[in-house]
Parts: sequence; C-alpha cells; structure tokens
Amino acid sequence: MANLNYYAVLEVSLQASQDEIKKSYRKLALQYHPDRNQGNRQAEQKIREVNAAYEILGDPDARKAYDRLRMGHVGPSVSRQQEEDEDTSPSPSMVLERMEGTLCEEARKQIFKAMMKDTNRIKEELRQIRERVIALQGYDTFLEKVVTQCGEEGLKDLVTEELEQLRERLVDIAVEMVCSEVPGSFQGTKTIDQLRQTLNQAYHKGWILGYAQACELLYERR
Repeated sequence: MANLNYYAVLEVSLQASQDEIKKSYRKLALQYHPDRNQGNRQAEQKIREVNAAYEILGDPDARKAYDRLRMGHVGPSVSRQQEEDEDTSPSPSMVLERMEGTLCEEARKQIFKAMMKDTNRIKEELRQIRERVIALQGYDTFLEKVVTQCGEEGLKDLVTEELEQLRERLVDIAVEMVCSEVPGSFQGTKTIDQLRQTLNQAYHKGWILGYAQACELLYERR
C-alpha cells in the first residue's frame, strides 16, 4: 500500500513552505527518475509516491484539504492511546463513519466558499427556490426537499473541473486511509468500489449542504 504520509514521502516537515516542498520534490524526482533507475521496481514505486504526494502538497488548496482530511482521520472519539491501553481496535463502521463526516465537511466548505464569492448567484438560486416552494405548497418557506433539488441542479455549474479533480484525489486518499486503519476489513475489487461509492456519496452530500447553507444565510421569508 502506498505511503499516505505525503510529508514523509517528500521528506519535508508539516510546516514546510511551498518552496521547500517544490525543492524537495525536484530532488527526489531526479533521484528516482526512471531513466536513472531502469529495471528498479522500488524506484518505480517511489517515483509514483513522490508524484502523488507533490500533486497534493504542491497545490496550496489541495494541501489544506489533505491536512484537514488527515486530522479528521486521526481524531476519533476514542484516542489512539486509549485504544492501545484497552487493547482494542476501531470498528470498520466507526472508521468509515468518521471518514464520511470528514469528507462531507470538506465538501461543504468548498461549495459554501464558492457561493459566498457571488451573492448575486445566491439571490438567483433563492428566487428559483422560492418560486418552486410557492408553486408546491402555496406559501414561502425554506423547504429542504426543494432546496436539495435546486442544489443538485446548481452543482452542475458550481462544481468546476478543479473541484471535481480534487474530490477524486481526496476520495482516493480516504479509501486508502480507511483500508489502512482497519486492515482486512475492506478487500476485493467489489468491496473497495462500494467503499469508494459510499465516500463519494458523503462528499456529494457535503456539496449539497454547502449550497443549502449559503442560500439559507441570505434567505428572507416573504
């Protein structure tokens, strides 16, 4: 399994600057370049890990998301020390639930931040929500099922290619983290695919929550 501590992969500290990360990446990329290590499988694995780490840590926004993901992953309700003292291991369901919550919160922040940059967009979304709610029930309220419906439609424009790529990368990392936390609990292509689908759903839920939160912030009942 790939090394999920991308800071360790790039041989930098958690507090490393972006310049330090770039410098270390260039050094390692040169050291493990395929042309210099033909036939060396360990070098092939290492360069893949180095490239994967830099893809995340080399992007300031992706790095922040990765840091939040790691903190959410290592911060369960029962501390690691307690688990060791009690000689118990976290259950797969607990680990998965924790990761779903972390991804959901990450996605919520992304869409909320994107929408708050354009309040006119929020007002337009609220106009559509209000029209549909009144048509449905005859009076204006912040009706959850209508907000969700409009959110699903709005995400088509709000989720940029950049956000979609970040989602894919973070979900891949989350899958690896969950599997490493409870070894043997998620095995086989079908099971891993189901795990990835569950985490993708949690991420999508976060996007919808971010949309709803931004709209509710400016909502005024009429």
